[in-house]
Amino acid sequence: MTRFLTKAARLFTLVSACCFVFAGCTASTRNISADQEMHYDEAYDFSDKKKIVDALVSPLLGESPLAETAERPVIAVYGIANETSEHINTGGITDAIREALFKAGKFRFVSETQRENIANETAYQYGGNVAPQMRVEKARQAGANYILSGTLRSIEKEEPKQIRLTKKSLRYYSLNLELTDIKSGLIAWADSVEIAREASKPIIGW
Repeated sequence: MTRFLTKAARLFTLVSACCFVFAGCTASTRNISADQEMHYDEAYDFSDKKKIVDALVSPLLGESPLAETAERPVIAVYGIANETSEHINTGGITDAIREALFKAGKFRFVSETQRENIANETAYQYGGNVAPQMRVEKARQAGANYILSGTLRSIEKEEPKQIRLTKKSLRYYSLNLELTDIKSGLIAWADSVEIAREASKPIIGW
């Protein structure tokens, strides 16, 4: 009887342990605000994109030559070059900056990425398949007054090897944004934003 109870107790303990392990492995999800700053490590994430866009759009609207003109200048956004060692979709930063400027209602934009498609569509319309009265008129496209471009760079540092319980690493990001006057070729405005983050990770962990 005692041996039976001992086996039952062991079986109960094993089942309880398995249940605990499987319960800990259960996936869960929750909604968070896009404005909420959250970082799981030192790498670039969506919180950084919002911080970068907010930091650059404000001076672009208030301090650059764009803020001084009474007209609505035409801007061609040429994107942000990624010179980091990470696969960062800088197109998301570009789109967010353009959207914020567009909502200000003071600027007009030409799509650099759509120029080839526009040229192909125009060629198609003049290829004999579209009625003359429905063709777009050539040489009527808007020309840009400014080019908006930038570069994202990063520096990574780790603590030297030594006996310790945690490992620290540092990630530094710098995004430079430039506004170039197409008529003169001069840089009319430039600004940058920097982000530095340190992460501490245990040597042994899940």
